[in-house]
Amino acid sequence: SELKDLNSSMTTPEIAREIEALRKDCASYAEKLERIKCATTHVTPEEKEKVCREQQLYRREWRRRKRMATELLDAILEGYPKSKKQFFEEVGIETDEDHGVVLPAT
Repeated sequence: SELKDLNSSMTTPEIAREIEALRKDCASYAEKLERIKCATTHVTPEEKEKVCREQQLYRREWRRRKRMATELLDAILEGYPKSKKQFFEEVGIETDEDHGVVLPAT
């Protein structure tokens, strides 16, 4: 069993090559990390604020349009003899809830 372990283990030159390869990998990763840390392409606070404002605007618009559509459909369904689900199937209306879509959090 000891002979089997010795035969399956690496030789000194193989280990030296493996260590050198690992050192090169480590150096390349360290260089990559340094480039990431020094990157000047980060998002500025102004750009972040602009994106947040746009998202807030779209969220408000989504709520407004959903509310208008719901009110319109409720008005139609007042005098409709069938259920809301049957009406949606007949007309071909797909809701956010059918697709698991939720409004993004603020």
